[in-house]
Amino acid sequence: MTLWVPGEAGAAGERRHAPATLRNRDAIVTILRDALPSSGLVLEVASGSGEHAVHFAVAFPHLDWQPTDADPAALASIAAWRAEASLPNLRPPLQLDASADWPIAQADAILCINMIHISPWEATLGLLKGAGAALAPGGLLYLYGPYTRDDVETAPSNLAFDASLKARDPRWGLRAVENVIVAAGREGLELEKLIEMPANNLSLLFRRRT
Repeated sequence: MTLWVPGEAGAAGERRHAPATLRNRDAIVTILRDALPSSGLVLEVASGSGEHAVHFAVAFPHLDWQPTDADPAALASIAAWRAEASLPNLRPPLQLDASADWPIAQADAILCINMIHISPWEATLGLLKGAGAALAPGGLLYLYGPYTRDDVETAPSNLAFDASLKARDPRWGLRAVENVIVAAGREGLELEKLIEMPANNLSLLFRRRT
């Protein structure tokens, strides 16, 4: 299972490519157009290769974008993509471990794409705790990725993906939407919308309680 592809040697050698980014970025932008604030700082947790951050900064030039990741290789890739894009509203990447103390205390919106299933549950709990602390009332937490649901049959492709994740690391795997909602509620976050996305993924939009 390939989550990203290393760049070639040379000037762009630090850049990584995540194939899923090209498949989902425009569908995500469509959702975000109606959900993001008109101005402010958007914090992306677990930015990965950095391709989403560049795409979103182009799509939403009125917002400042702060990419982050816990992995030094990801941070190098984000920095390389950012240098090539040269966008005034895309900040340098910061190291952020979702399950530890965050280097940013406040954000107007928070995004996390395709992290929850490829990290321990403690990372999800840290993400929700950090979002609950950083967001003002009404602030958006946007989650994207594959999940299971108690009342919906899981697609065979997602079952196979879940098995492959757990074989790679038993702490990984698709999470139940219901468990995420309960954990989010403990941090003052309420589910506003659940939107079905292409390739059996979901968008979960939470708002900080007022």
